[in-house]
Amino acid sequence: MEACPRLEISFKSRRHYWAGSDAVELAGEEILAEEAASVLFAHGFGQTRQSWAGAQLALAREGIGSIAWDMRGHGESGRNPESQHYQAGQFADDVYLLSKQFKNKPLLVGASMGGLTGMMAQARHDAFSALVLVDVTPRWEIAGVARIMAFMNAFPFGFDSYEHAADVIASYLPHRRERKSSKQLQFLLREQDGRLMWHWDRRMLGEFVEHSEHLQDDIREAARQITIPTLLISGGKSDIVSEHTVADFLELVPHALHHHLPDATHMVAGDDNDAFNDTLLNFKRTLSQQPHAVTGVSA
Repeated sequence: MEACPRLEISFKSRRHYWAGSDAVELAGEEILAEEAASVLFAHGFGQTRQSWAGAQLALAREGIGSIAWDMRGHGESGRNPESQHYQAGQFADDVYLLSKQFKNKPLLVGASMGGLTGMMAQARHDAFSALVLVDVTPRWEIAGVARIMAFMNAFPFGFDSYEHAADVIASYLPHRRERKSSKQLQFLLREQDGRLMWHWDRRMLGEFVEHSEHLQDDIREAARQITIPTLLISGGKSDIVSEHTVADFLELVPHALHHHLPDATHMVAGDDNDAFNDTLLNFKRTLSQQPHAVTGVSA
């Protein structure tokens, strides 16, 4: 057990490593609080568990522990061997594996790819007590995905320096007031042959992300099977989720709640972290007041 430097607070964290069903190692971290962890965070494509640092801190201040992990192919987690293509089912199986680390079914907070694979895991395994889906719906706007893909494909040979990477990210996210520091970029980049490369496996672009449109029908069917409490948080400036895709989702999951953050893009938690945290905490408090709510997590 060690102090949690990435949150820069006095809360403690416990590092975990899990072996997936196909032996790919998954790296994660549990933030310890008064209550055992009851929330599982699943990040989006190209992110790491550090994207949830602010939300985990907000929960910890309320006495709520949580777990976040790096998805396969991301951050400190393992990569698929060359002989094994990345597939949606692998990510869904990983989400389910993480849910089994809890004594009781956790609340899943999933952004983008984390939410999509979370819906798949819920339909297959009834893995969670509740869902918070962060700017993700079973159907998505193709133009928005194309914009993200163009950015992810733009620097196949990496960056000269942290300053170079910060310039690129600032151009891509001009609405962000704060520029990425070298310390923050250490979670997003790794050194390779004298260059700074993205932390994620580029193979995922061609093997998984570029051909993901066919998954929309499968994910819509998974959404139809959701009966647990569900909250969709969407960004008003998102080009991935729109009024049309939100309406489609609410038709599939009519009991779901929807909260709209007008100033956020697809990167909801990073764009408007305070508003996101408040929304998440209010939903968690509502769950705690319900008779079926569950708390408590294994060490």
